[in-house]
Amino acid sequence: MTFKGKTHVVGDHIDTDAIIPARFLVTADTAELGKNCFEGLEPGWVKRVTPGDILVAGDNFGCGSSREHAPLAILGAGIPVVLARSYARIFYRNSFNMGLLLLELGDDIERIKEGNELEIDVAAGTIRNLTTGETIGFIPVAPFMMEMLSGGGLVEYVKRKVAQ
Repeated sequence: MTFKGKTHVVGDHIDTDAIIPARFLVTADTAELGKNCFEGLEPGWVKRVTPGDILVAGDNFGCGSSREHAPLAILGAGIPVVLARSYARIFYRNSFNMGLLLLELGDDIERIKEGNELEIDVAAGTIRNLTTGETIGFIPVAPFMMEMLSGGGLVEYVKRKVAQ
């Protein structure tokens, strides 16, 4: 699994209400949620995103309430992967359940800036920064988690297994 896109950087301690404010939680439709992604942080933020772009965050990304809508909003905005220094635990689990790939980079996150073009090779555990020429390594995602993600998350994975 590989990803290539331009980065959009947000800060530390971005909570789920900043990702998708409560007033937009009237639907579970991913595309509709995506239209309002990060409205709690910066109105109109999603208009800068091109499908396939990559979100970059600081510490404790996804803190706050347990809101499955938050990873769905990010996916609906066209962002298939998030890189961060660290994640809130419940957001981490919800994201994999919903099919959003999260990669934790620790201090290496500082090497990625707004607008960098990245190429991520999940199987190899590498991120090539095409803007700077740097390569960043990360701990590869467990094969089971990648299988689950490639099928759209936990719910879709279980549906496929039950149907077999």
